[in-house]
Amino acid sequence: MNAHPTLGLVDAIAARLTDPETMPHGSRTLCSDRQHLAYGPPGIALLHIEQAANGLGPWHRAHDWLAAASRQPLTSGPDSHPFYGVPALAHALTCAADHLPGSYQRALDASDGQIAVDAGRRLDAAHRRIDAGRLPHLAEFDAIRGLTGYGAYLLRRNPGSSTTRAVLDYCVRLTEPITHHGETLPGWWTETGPSGSPDDRFPGGHANTGMAHGIGGVLALLAIAARNGSVTDGHHAALHSILTWLDRWKEEADGGPAWPYWVTHGELRSGRLSPSAPRRPSWCYGTAGLARAQQFAALALGDTGRQIDAENALVAALTDPEQLKATTDNGLCHGFAGLAHIAARTADDAHPSTAEKLRAAIPALLTAVIPPGIDPELMATALIQEEESGPGLLDGAAGIALALLAPSTAAPPRSPWDACLLIA
Repeated sequence: MNAHPTLGLVDAIAARLTDPETMPHGSRTLCSDRQHLAYGPPGIALLHIEQAANGLGPWHRAHDWLAAASRQPLTSGPDSHPFYGVPALAHALTCAADHLPGSYQRALDASDGQIAVDAGRRLDAAHRRIDAGRLPHLAEFDAIRGLTGYGAYLLRRNPGSSTTRAVLDYCVRLTEPITHHGETLPGWWTETGPSGSPDDRFPGGHANTGMAHGIGGVLALLAIAARNGSVTDGHHAALHSILTWLDRWKEEADGGPAWPYWVTHGELRSGRLSPSAPRRPSWCYGTAGLARAQQFAALALGDTGRQIDAENALVAALTDPEQLKATTDNGLCHGFAGLAHIAARTADDAHPSTAEKLRAAIPALLTAVIPPGIDPELMATALIQEEESGPGLLDGAAGIALALLAPSTAAPPRSPWDACLLIA
């Protein structure tokens, strides 16, 4: 057992998730969520892939979880998305294949072909929608269910492909204003609430800024692509359009700059955000994910001032007692482990003037995950058995373990497991 309590927790979680056969019978993980990256075996496989890539566990554990995900035919077509079905398993297989050359090649070739077809269908539908002057659904473009998520996979697997280029072209087009009922709106404006369903609390819809479901994810994808040399027509203009929107709605508060989770129709018309209490700075929504996306964009554009501003915004969010008080769990998506991971990933690319400030914020975040005196073994058991979050990646134990590794060891991940979150 490692002496560091967070690494002890990582080991304890991995040890309790060694074998899918020992999961409780009827567990959501192996039933309704079998194909889900966020909650099921593909996400748990990522933990064992990262452990094996670091020489901390055997590869057969990862293989067992990948096999558990694929025991039944995988979903493709309209019912699949980046976090469910063929694309979800393909992400995990790719992470393993990076370290096991030649492994899973047949499965990946078949997956890549299917993903290209499915992304192509979605792109056709999206362009028809734009041509008709209709507003998008969040699931058309977001990182979890939409084309941004497909782009994250394609950019890593086949950055030079025509499908990858087509997704980037679409993202550029999404940033262009759209006229709806005589009103000019940002191209990612949706008529629903943040859940993707009609919502009386959002009359006239909203513009979502988040990484998981909003324009933050699109910004990150375009910026990562540009940094990797995959640039399409209008690419930099699209980056500037999103950054200008975020600049427009940035709030300066006592705890530092912060961005809203979304902008409502009423706020758009008045030009002012409604007053709100400090919100948690998470990956899915808020300052942590958006600061990383803006850092990527600044690096892609060579804008050192904007880069430092983004990094300082993250430092402020991670050290503001009010924002941290609003953070109430340990998960990857919107908890303390996720904040620690984003801090570590952002510090790796940070300007010298901010890198150490980011790293200095990490110990307190790790302590928030596992305070002194807490038994890692008991905590691991409790996390896995937690009914709401359970053992999975996005909210659960596997994600907490993965998110703790980089900030606890000061070494970046060996596998690209977090590429699906657009923070790497």
